[in-house]
Amino acid sequence: MRKVLIADDEDVLCKLYSAELSGEGYEVITTSDVTELMELIRQHRPDLIVLDIRMGEYNGLDILQDIRNAYYNKPVILCSAYSSFKYDLRSIAADHYVVKSVDLSELKIKINMALESNVSLLKDKHMKKTGGQCNEEVKNVGG
Repeated sequence: MRKVLIADDEDVLCKLYSAELSGEGYEVITTSDVTELMELIRQHRPDLIVLDIRMGEYNGLDILQDIRNAYYNKPVILCSAYSSFKYDLRSIAADHYVVKSVDLSELKIKINMALESNVSLLKDKHMKKTGGQCNEEVKNVGG
């Protein structure tokens, strides 16, 4: 089961995302406390992170840089009510950008895209490292 970590300062959205994504077969971890985010990533090792940009006094774009510095290949989707952040150069570090909506279709599509893309990268890296040998564990990455 793929693990998704949701970081949003709005508890209602965390609950909505959790219910929707759990229904899609994901294991979901949520937090509205940015100060515990890096520890949750280390502890739960999620396959993907959905990160709000405006989280109280914290800026999700700065947090994104912290995530990239510690977990370079971890897929991150920025999710914000403000489309203007899409054009901030720091948002380039995210795998995808989604404007918050009541309809979670776009978010679900981007999560699937990011996870599939990451699986392909991991398999390619393994194949290069092993000279083309692919064991069963790697063949089954991604479900």
